[in-house]
Amino acid sequence: MALKSFVEVKSDSHFSIHNLPYGIFKHAGGSITTSRPGVAIGDYVLDLSEIHSAGLFDGPLLSNSDCFHQLLTELRLEIEVLSVASEVLVERSIIFAVAYMMKSNLNKFLELGKPAWKEARATLQKLLSSAEPSLQKNASLREKALLPMVQVEMLLPVAIGDYTDFFSSMHHAKNCGTIFRGPENPINPNWYHLPIAYHGRASSIVISGTDIVRPRGQGYPTGNSPPYFGPSRKLDFELEMAAVVGPGNDLGKPIDVNEAADHIFGVVLLNDWSARDIQAWEYVPLGPFLGKSFGTTISPWIVTLDALEPFACDAPNQIPKPLPYLAENISKNYDISLEVRVKPAGEEDSFTVTRSNFNHLYWTLTQQLTHHTINGCNLRPGDLLGTGTISGPEPESYGCLLELTWNGTKELPLGKTTRRFLEDGDEVIFSGCCKGNGYNVGFGTCSGKIVPSSP
Repeated sequence: MALKSFVEVKSDSHFSIHNLPYGIFKHAGGSITTSRPGVAIGDYVLDLSEIHSAGLFDGPLLSNSDCFHQLLTELRLEIEVLSVASEVLVERSIIFAVAYMMKSNLNKFLELGKPAWKEARATLQKLLSSAEPSLQKNASLREKALLPMVQVEMLLPVAIGDYTDFFSSMHHAKNCGTIFRGPENPINPNWYHLPIAYHGRASSIVISGTDIVRPRGQGYPTGNSPPYFGPSRKLDFELEMAAVVGPGNDLGKPIDVNEAADHIFGVVLLNDWSARDIQAWEYVPLGPFLGKSFGTTISPWIVTLDALEPFACDAPNQIPKPLPYLAENISKNYDISLEVRVKPAGEEDSFTVTRSNFNHLYWTLTQQLTHHTINGCNLRPGDLLGTGTISGPEPESYGCLLELTWNGTKELPLGKTTRRFLEDGDEVIFSGCCKGNGYNVGFGTCSGKIVPSSP
C-alpha cells in the first residue's frame, strides 16, 4: 500500500510524507514565544516537542532523549539551581533561560547519528500515516502539535559552528576560468584532483527571507587612480546547496569516504551572495574574503539523505581517477531540479533566470566531506558544507549572474527590464524539488532581497 498522510498534502506541495524535512520554528501560542523543532507536512508544521512530551517517540534511541525539548529541561534545571539563592535570581534565571530558548536548534539530534535519524523518520511516518490513529484521532494533541505553516516563523535550524564553501561544479569552474583567464586553460590542473574549497563566515549565515545589505568595499582601480571604494557595483547570487554535518570526527582522525554519508544529516538550499568587484580585487593571493562574508542565505528546512535516497543517481565519471582516499565504492549525486527566479525592484512578477540540477556536481557531497577531514580537521554537528555554484552545461542552466551575463557584458532580460548584476530592491528566490511517483520531496524556497548599502 502506498504511504499516505492523514494530513492533506496538495499535489504540488514540497512536503509530502515521503519528505518530512526538519526545521526550527517559532509560534506565538501563548504569553511567551519559544522556538521549537518541527517537521513540515503539507501546509503544516508538526511540533516535535509536543510529540515527544506525549510519549510518541517510544523507540530505544529517542524515548529517553531530550533532543527535541532539551531547552525546556535546561530551563527547569536553571530555575532549580538558582532558586536556592534568592527570588531575585530565580526571576533573572527565567529571563536568561527564556532568552536562551530562542536559540533552540537541532544540533543535539544531529549528534545522535543515523540510527536515531532512521528511528525518528519511521516514527513520524507512522504517526502521520492515514492508517495510524494515535495522532489522527487525538484532537487535543493534534491542536497542539499540528500548526498551520502560515502561523509560524522559521529560524536557523542549526547552530552553525563552521561554514566551508566548495567549488564542485565543473561547468561553473570552466566558465569562471574562461571569463577571468581565457579559454586556453580555464580550469587549473589541481581542480580535477581535489574538491577545492575555502572557509566561509558562519556568523553571517541567515535564514530565508532576511534582507541582504549591499556590501561596501574596494574594487579594481581605473588607470592610475586609487582603488574604488563604495557600495558593490557587481552584486550577484550563487545557486548552491549545502550539506549539514551530523556526527563529527575527532581531531586528527579523517572520515573514510565510504562512511562519509553517515556523517551527513541532510541538505539545504544555499545562496552564497557574492560581490564580484570586491572579490576580483581581493582574491589574489588568499582567495574570497569580504566579497563573500557579508551574507549567505539558507532555506529553513533540512531534507534528509534518507528522503533523497529514491532520487540518487550516478555521479559523473571522474577523469583522472581520484586518489584512493577519494575513490568511492558507490559514487552518487541526487536528481534535484533547481530554479532561480528574480523579482526586479518595484515589480509584481518574478522571472525564471536559471534551471539547473544538483546532478551537475562533479565532486560528490561525500567526497567533499572526506577531503575536508583528510588532514585531520574535525567537523562538528551543524557545520555547513556548501557545494559551490551549481551550473549546468547550457547557458540557461548557469548558476549565477557572473555566468548568465558573462561578467556584465550581456544584459539578462527580466520582463520589461534587464539586469547585468543585482540592483537594490531586487529579490532572488531559489527553489529545489525532486519529483516522485505522485509526490514531491522538496526544499521550499530560499529567498532574500537586496537593500541599499549602509551609509
